[in-house]
Amino acid sequence: MTLAVTFKALGDPIRLEMIKRLSGHSSQTVGSLSHGLGLTRQGARKHLQVLADARLVLLRPRGREVEVTLAPEAIDEAKAFIAELENRWDQRLKALQEFVED
Repeated sequence: MTLAVTFKALGDPIRLEMIKRLSGHSSQTVGSLSHGLGLTRQGARKHLQVLADARLVLLRPRGREVEVTLAPEAIDEAKAFIAELENRWDQRLKALQEFVED
């Protein structure tokens, strides 16, 4: 998977809220995770499938319910990408500062 898929999945406010809710729990059912988001069960499943396709969550059938668990590996990859950009920006700002001070 590419980082673009991860960022695209996280670019939707509903999916971002779902990730935020999952970060505080080990797992949740689709119903509890989507409670208060104004989604039908089918709408929630569509959002969760996008997150699953981006490797951000794991979906496990448990009887009639589906258990949703955060899979942080893709988020870790996105964090590493952002950290690398931040490092590059810091280096450029430091070089600019040194140039201005000289």
